[in-house]
Amino acid sequence: MRSTMAVKSKLVSLLFLIATLSSAFAASFSDSDSDSDLVNELVSLRSATESGVIHLDDHGISKFLTSVSTPRPYSLLVFFDATQLHSKSELRLPELRREFGIVSASFLANNNGSDGTKLFFCEIEFSRSQSSFQLFGVNALPHIRLVSPSISNLRDESGQMDQSDYSRLAESMAEFVEQRTKLKVGPIQRPPLLSKSQIGFIVALIAIATPFVIKRILKGETLLHDRRLWLSGAIFIYFFSVAGTMHNIIRKMPMFLQDRNDPNKLVFFYQGSGMQLGAEGFAVGFLYTVVGLLLAFVTNVLVRVKNLNAQRLIMLLALFISFWAVKKVVYLDNWKTGYGIHPYWPSSWR
Repeated sequence: MRSTMAVKSKLVSLLFLIATLSSAFAASFSDSDSDSDLVNELVSLRSATESGVIHLDDHGISKFLTSVSTPRPYSLLVFFDATQLHSKSELRLPELRREFGIVSASFLANNNGSDGTKLFFCEIEFSRSQSSFQLFGVNALPHIRLVSPSISNLRDESGQMDQSDYSRLAESMAEFVEQRTKLKVGPIQRPPLLSKSQIGFIVALIAIATPFVIKRILKGETLLHDRRLWLSGAIFIYFFSVAGTMHNIIRKMPMFLQDRNDPNKLVFFYQGSGMQLGAEGFAVGFLYTVVGLLLAFVTNVLVRVKNLNAQRLIMLLALFISFWAVKKVVYLDNWKTGYGIHPYWPSSWR
């Protein structure tokens, strides 16, 4: 009797062990199937975009990050964007988003194997996903963060991309990805400036126009033989130089700003030596150009006028306008920087 009870007890224990192991295996297979489903869905979302950048919202963050136990089978590189801030040139959000897309497309093109499913490029837009911004603790842009498989606290800033990683745009972003994920991004593949059809059209146009151009060159009837073109070009270069246009291009300065006190007003002149708006440079450049044109007119055209009275009258008018323009430039410089310009008279005049 006792032996029968012992056999039954062992049999029950064995069945319990088998049931426990089978449930554990079933759970592991279930988790594996769930992970593969998430990866397949991310691959599907990535293939639906041109650059491979997945657009996530609050639901997507919950589905692919907060609701998935760590370690996850993938990493997410998230670009935080805000459409309403695209007008602020100092943030460079459109440019950084474009370079982010180039890195994503390059990674996808160079990693067709299993490595291509280990990292996904995503973006979150503020107006549609304000809760996600709070979840990540993002309060300033630009902001790019790598969420590695083991990260459970989304406020962990260890994966944040530093400002120095934006210095060379796509190239430095790729270096950040390779350093943090140990995955190879590969060569950066930028889209060509012209498509094949556009290049073919330009080549055909050049081939057709070449005989006519050669004929006009031999006859001296091209635009390059027109003095008015060279005169206009010289005036343009002069204005381009004195208006500080190169400074505006390099610094990407806006033409004007919105008044902080009254959003309906625009500020064209910024008081302070640390910043110059595009409208300021154009205004001062226009005044300089007026003085330069008057000087050229007086020295090259007015001297040929035979009427002495007309010569004197135009000369006085040119001097008056030039004096007014220079006075305006000096006034604007003093208003903006606080520095005054004082005349120095000969000692014998004092």
